[in-house]
Amino acid sequence: MNTERWTPRVTVAAIVERDGRFLVIEEHTSDGLKINQPAGHLEAGETLVDAVKRETLEETAHRFEPQALVGTYLTHFERPGKSATYLRFTFCGTTSGPVPDAKLDDGIVRAMWLTADELRACADRHRSPAVLECLGHYLAGRRVPLDFIHTHSLAPVRD
Repeated sequence: MNTERWTPRVTVAAIVERDGRFLVIEEHTSDGLKINQPAGHLEAGETLVDAVKRETLEETAHRFEPQALVGTYLTHFERPGKSATYLRFTFCGTTSGPVPDAKLDDGIVRAMWLTADELRACADRHRSPAVLECLGHYLAGRRVPLDFIHTHSLAPVRD
């Protein structure tokens, strides 16, 4: 009997729109150079909001101020010898611009601003189908207030 507990990988992503353009990144992946929203993994002890702020800064050198949750997305990938499930929380919000002297994470080539049409036109270069799915939900006006998200500190489990 398999006693290992299955858990999805929890990720966060940011949608930032300015003047009809969206902040995205170009990054090196095992599948080559891909385009994605600023995104990354939730770290131990972090809130979802703190995680999306940190990831956006690390990947774009822009501070991000979340305003709403666009949606949650559960995706399962199967490849020969490898499978993974991701639970993605996508936020929308604003940025006041780049942070001077901020460095991009390893693997991030650049941050760039693309229109929705430009993003649709390069769908074959997206890191995952979630890029367009989340963008579509954002453009459709989907918004959940941030106070919908609750973070609780739990007492340690006793044996």
